[in-house]
Amino acid sequence: MDKNTKIYVAGHRGLVGSAIKRNLEQRGFTNVIGRTHAELDLLDPVAVREFFDRERPEMVVLAAAHVGGIMANSVYRADFIYRNLQIQQNVIGEAWRHGVKKLLFLGSTCIYPREAPQPIKEDALLTSPLEYTNEPYAIAKIAGLKLCESLNLQYGTDYIAVMPTNLYGPNDNFDLVNSHVLPAMMRKMHLAKLLSEKNLESLRRDLVRRPVPDLDASTASYDEIATALSAFGIYPDRLELWGSGKPLREFLWSEDMADASVHVLLNVSFADVAAGQKEVRNTHINVGTGLELTIAELACMIKETVGFGGDIRWDSTKPDGTMRKLCDVSKLHTLGWRHKVELPDGIRRLYEWYLADGAKS
Repeated sequence: MDKNTKIYVAGHRGLVGSAIKRNLEQRGFTNVIGRTHAELDLLDPVAVREFFDRERPEMVVLAAAHVGGIMANSVYRADFIYRNLQIQQNVIGEAWRHGVKKLLFLGSTCIYPREAPQPIKEDALLTSPLEYTNEPYAIAKIAGLKLCESLNLQYGTDYIAVMPTNLYGPNDNFDLVNSHVLPAMMRKMHLAKLLSEKNLESLRRDLVRRPVPDLDASTASYDEIATALSAFGIYPDRLELWGSGKPLREFLWSEDMADASVHVLLNVSFADVAAGQKEVRNTHINVGTGLELTIAELACMIKETVGFGGDIRWDSTKPDGTMRKLCDVSKLHTLGWRHKVELPDGIRRLYEWYLADGAKS
């Protein structure tokens, strides 16, 4: 493939998009473009059409999405379905209208039924009800993968959908309300550790860089910060986390996800994943490690890495979400890709990144 091929990465500053952009550039691609939200609002159909009119990308990676953890998914249900449907319709629709032949759509394993047989194969899609807490987001992602599949069948495009498991890595979202479980847990333990050490300077620096509501961290006292953080279950001697700690989860390092995505983009076609099917469906590809652990085990692993000496307490009155969600990654393995970074090493790398990023403020 020509290394000057113009490749548009939507969401190039996000967790996965930034890693995909780096991966492509490391492979020698010299014409990888992206736009910030300020430069291009993907919810605006006119702006997206004008962007495609002007730039004419030859390949598209749709890594942009409206995402969040269990709390955000539960509360902002309309936002999650509306914004993701709109982003997908605009980007995939304009890619098709402008003759883009190759597109990679990033979804999520949230698309699968709550009670899907484990490990989850791609053909479990739409076989039984979804997990309630993230149903709107899941429906949007299902619509996106079906749009890609349908365009391929009707118009001969080559749009592939990949469904990653829980991701973590550099440029992750560490917001105390909207982040996913691993980065949220890591930051909460870091802040609890700083509280236990009464390290006011580091607390202020962290909370200025990543603010919490109704707190001016630049001038706040230790007691004011401690009070604000207690609303998130963060205390000097303990951390209070949602759920029972019993759900099983699988985690994939974001740069591994980027490498898998680029591998699929460059080496896999719709014909590869549709081969042999009389009724073509479920042509998406799971991306994960095929390994799992409990949320409680994850918390202990992060606690050890961060060096937090307090207790971990579980609030079982809060939802657990799906109890188990392990990917069957045999299709991905057959297509020639396997993960490289194991979870303990990934957690260590992410905490080192978090500390270095915080030092920039």
